[in-house]
Amino acid sequence: MLSPTTAAELSPRRKSLVLAICCVSIVVVVMDISIVNVALPSMGRDLHASESGRQWAVDAYTLVLAAFLVLAGATADRVGRRRVFQAGLAAFGLGSVLCGLAPDIGWLIAARALQAVGGTMLNPVAMAIVANTFTGAAERARAIGVFASMSGLALALGPILGGGLVDAFGWRSVFWINVPIVAVAIVCAALFVPESRAEGARRFDPVGQVLMVLVLGSVVYAIIESGALGWTSPVILGLLAVAAFGVAGLLGYEPRRADPLLELRLFRSVPFSSAIVMALFGLCGFGAFLFVTTQYLQDVRGLSPVAAGLCLLPVGLLVLVVAPLTGRVVAARGPLVPLVVAGVALALGGGLSLGLGPKTPLPAVLAVHLLFGVFLGAVNPPITNAALAGMPRSMAGLAGSLASTGRQTGTTLGVAISGTLIGPQIAHGGTAFTGAAHRVWWMLVVLGVGILVLAAVSAGPWARATAERAGMLVDHRP
Repeated sequence: MLSPTTAAELSPRRKSLVLAICCVSIVVVVMDISIVNVALPSMGRDLHASESGRQWAVDAYTLVLAAFLVLAGATADRVGRRRVFQAGLAAFGLGSVLCGLAPDIGWLIAARALQAVGGTMLNPVAMAIVANTFTGAAERARAIGVFASMSGLALALGPILGGGLVDAFGWRSVFWINVPIVAVAIVCAALFVPESRAEGARRFDPVGQVLMVLVLGSVVYAIIESGALGWTSPVILGLLAVAAFGVAGLLGYEPRRADPLLELRLFRSVPFSSAIVMALFGLCGFGAFLFVTTQYLQDVRGLSPVAAGLCLLPVGLLVLVVAPLTGRVVAARGPLVPLVVAGVALALGGGLSLGLGPKTPLPAVLAVHLLFGVFLGAVNPPITNAALAGMPRSMAGLAGSLASTGRQTGTTLGVAISGTLIGPQIAHGGTAFTGAAHRVWWMLVVLGVGILVLAAVSAGPWARATAERAGMLVDHRP
């Protein structure tokens, strides 16, 4: 690992450069989750894609991210974080090129999966680099706040940038723009990012990795295809059975390994476990919001891609303002207040969205979007901080990757579930679409309440004590 002495010897300017490089990587990875949403209508028409094809254009990316983030984080802890980080940038850039060249929806989905393979080497690894570069408690919390705010900002600004690119240059440009950014980031990483690795090398766990892919892939595939096949079809029931088998396998097999892919003892920390579930809830809600809203603005209200993107500008602006403030609040007072704000904003945003229709005045629509900006700005920094609280730096890559897995799994499920709920009504538009969207908005209300409950559970002295015990346990694992 990067020793405290080495970390202390880095100048403030060098540390800032490391943070900036890591932030750039997370921006391109996370933005490619949301930037594609605003391009979906144009992409679908050009490639003659079905609604399930549109969903897979988003979910092939987030599903691979979720499935392999833990492996990437643990691998980086072992072989070197900068090395894995640079390999991830290269794979992400190649995937972006292939997306830009896609002749059909199948090619695009495969290229999105390759993009995500690169993304798995960037998201948790960048967080581990930040955590090992900023070693003081206060500076570490501030740096993580900045890093997490970039993640939220990228997710919110993706539709705005995507809308402008689609209108000006076509949907393929949302992928081409990644290439020069990635090239510069590769060079800067070689020049400024110090190499670091964990003291104890974790061995590859092929069985655990296969089981994780089975669980996530089966659940997401079942949700997406349930609209066409029906929940009682043999295919869907078989997929759910495979997912149940995978969960049982993980619970039975992983505790017996010395270096498991999933270090289940981390989940003995109540703040850590709550952070993972809150990440899943929060990003499920925001993923559903983006998927439904971008299609509502274009297919129901008839706005152009750039106009639809601009309608999400309030979200991005509030994330830009709220997230850094949240990082400072977390550093000074802990995560409880920001999580309460996030839960209330998500629940209230979902509730007010129930009143949106084809003729709702646009200012009212934008006012509702403000709540989702507050939510996204407030939710990411405390979740990231809680996931790493009490954990030794040697486990930073793994703990960070599990938090990111919660986010990506949540985004994947949000798109899959919302697409299943509204998919049959997209072609009808108007009140048929907005009526179907009500089920999505109610889901967001429930998720917001869930975040409030988990925030309260994880805030007490007992919960903090479990985090300390879990940290000592995994730091001295047999």
